[in-house]
Amino acid sequence: MRGTVDSSDFKNYIFGLIFLKRLSDVFDERVQAVMDEEDCSADVAMEIILEDNPEQFVPVDARWANLTKKSENVGESIDEAFAKIEEQNPTLEKVLTAIQFGDKEKLSNELLMRLLRHFNQHKLGNKNLYKADLLGDAYEYLIGKFADDAGKKGGEFYTPHEVVELIVKLIDPQPGHEIYDLTCGCGGMLVESARHIKDNYDNGTVMGKPNCKLYGQEKNLGTWAIAKLNMFLHNLDGDIKRGDTLVNPLHKSGEGLQTFDRVIANPPFSIKEWWEPLEVNKKTKIDKNGKEKEIAPKYSTELKDKFGRFGLGIAPRTKADLAFVQHMIASTKDDGRIGVVVPHGVLFREGDEGKIRKGMLVGKDDFKGDLIEGVVGLPPALFFNTGIAAAVLIINKNKPAALKNKVIFVDASAEFGEGKAMNFLREADIKRITTEYNKAKQALVDAGEQTEDKLSELLDSITVEKYLRVVDIEEIRQNDFNLNISRYIDTSEEEEKVNITDVWKRLSIIDQELIQTDEKLSAFLDLLKEV
Repeated sequence: MRGTVDSSDFKNYIFGLIFLKRLSDVFDERVQAVMDEEDCSADVAMEIILEDNPEQFVPVDARWANLTKKSENVGESIDEAFAKIEEQNPTLEKVLTAIQFGDKEKLSNELLMRLLRHFNQHKLGNKNLYKADLLGDAYEYLIGKFADDAGKKGGEFYTPHEVVELIVKLIDPQPGHEIYDLTCGCGGMLVESARHIKDNYDNGTVMGKPNCKLYGQEKNLGTWAIAKLNMFLHNLDGDIKRGDTLVNPLHKSGEGLQTFDRVIANPPFSIKEWWEPLEVNKKTKIDKNGKEKEIAPKYSTELKDKFGRFGLGIAPRTKADLAFVQHMIASTKDDGRIGVVVPHGVLFREGDEGKIRKGMLVGKDDFKGDLIEGVVGLPPALFFNTGIAAAVLIINKNKPAALKNKVIFVDASAEFGEGKAMNFLREADIKRITTEYNKAKQALVDAGEQTEDKLSELLDSITVEKYLRVVDIEEIRQNDFNLNISRYIDTSEEEEKVNITDVWKRLSIIDQELIQTDEKLSAFLDLLKEV
C-alpha cells in the first residue's frame, strides 16, 4: 500500500478487512454448527440464523469467499459488502462505510486482490483462535505499529500502551465499574481498563466478559470507527459515540451528564479555538485600512455551557486542557477517580488556568476542592505527537481522611528506555511508580490522624529522595498553588566541593611542568637548527 496511501490511513483499510474476514469466518462456523445440530443443508442453516440472530447474519455479497472471486470493481464490491452488513446490523451504522475502498487511484483492483489473497491465508473463526480476544490483542498491536508508522499523526489516535497501563494501575478500576474516556481515540484506555479488571479480580469476569461497562466519545470519524471495531474484536460492551465532547457531550442522564466510576483520558494537548459555536459565528469589524477583520470571541464572558461544567472558570481560548479536566470532574461520580495526561503547563500556568487549579485544590463557592490526589511527572518523548514531557494528574473526588489536603508528587522523568524515535516506560519503571505511590498512600492511611509535629515527621519518612514526596496544602498555598513538580522535589545533583588551596597547589605544579616542557622543546629546536 505504500506510495499510494498515506501511512496514517493504512489502519482504516487493514482493520476493515480484518473485521470483514473475522465476521465472515465466524458466520461460516455458525452455519456449519447449525447444519450439524439440525442435520440440514447450508441454505436451511442460514435461514435459521437469519430468523434467530439477524445481527449475526452475513449477506451473500458480503461473504469473504465471494469477495475473493472478484477481479473487477473489487473496491466497490467491498464498499457494498460493508453497506449491507451495516444494514443487517444497526449497531455498526456508519462504522464500516467510514472506510472507502472504491477509490481506484488509491487502491487498484490488483492491490485489493493481493490484499484479499493475503488475508485468505488464515482462518479467523473462533475455533482458529487459542483465546477469545486474540484478534483484539493483534488489533491493538497493529494500532501501535500504525501509529509508529504515521509519526506525529499517530498521537491523534493512540497513546503508548505503557502509559495507558500506568494510568490504569494508578486509578485501579474495579469489577462492576462504569469507565469513561472522553477522547477515546482507538479505545486503548478502555480496553486496558477492562483487561485490568479481568486479570486482577476474582469477580473480574461475568460470562467470560470483563465485569465492567465501557463508554467513550471520539471526534474523528475514522478513529471512532476503529474504536467501535476494537470493542467488537475484544468482545467488550462498549458504548462509543462520535462527536466533539466539549461542545456536545453525548453520554447524558436526562438533561445532565452521565457520571462514571472511573474517567481516564489523554486529551489533545493545548488545542486552540476549542468552542466551535463561538468560532463559527465570529463578529467582524472594519479596521483603519477599511478591511474587514474578525473579532476573537472572549471565552471568559461569551461561552455558555448548559451542563455547568466550568464552575471553576473558563479555560483560555488558546488552551483547552483544563476544559477537558473540568468535563472529567463533572462526569465522575462522587466517589470516583480520574487519571488524565496533561502538558506540564497545566501545573503552573497563571491567569485563568491558575484560578481553575486553585479551585481544584481548595474549592470555590459551592465547588468542593481538595480533588488532586497525585501528580506524576513522566519522561520526555513518550508520545507520538510531541517530544515534550507530560504529567499524569490523579484526581480523587472522595479522598480518605488521611489524604485530605495533601498531594503526592512523583518525579519519574529520569527513568525510561530509549527507542530510536521515542522513549518508553519499561516494566520496572511502571512498577516503581505504582509501588512507591501506593506505599505512600498506605503509610498515610495506616498512620491515621497526626499532630502537626508528628505529621511533619511522617511526611519526611515517606519521602523517597529525588523521586517522591507528599506535600501538605499549606506548602502549595505558599507557592501560590503552583504544582510544578520541581518546586517540591529537588532532583539537582550536589556540586562537588572544591578546596581552593589544593587547586592552587595543583595549578602551581602544572605551571612548573609547563616551564620544564618549554625548556625541553627549546633545547630540541636548537639541536635541529645545528643540523
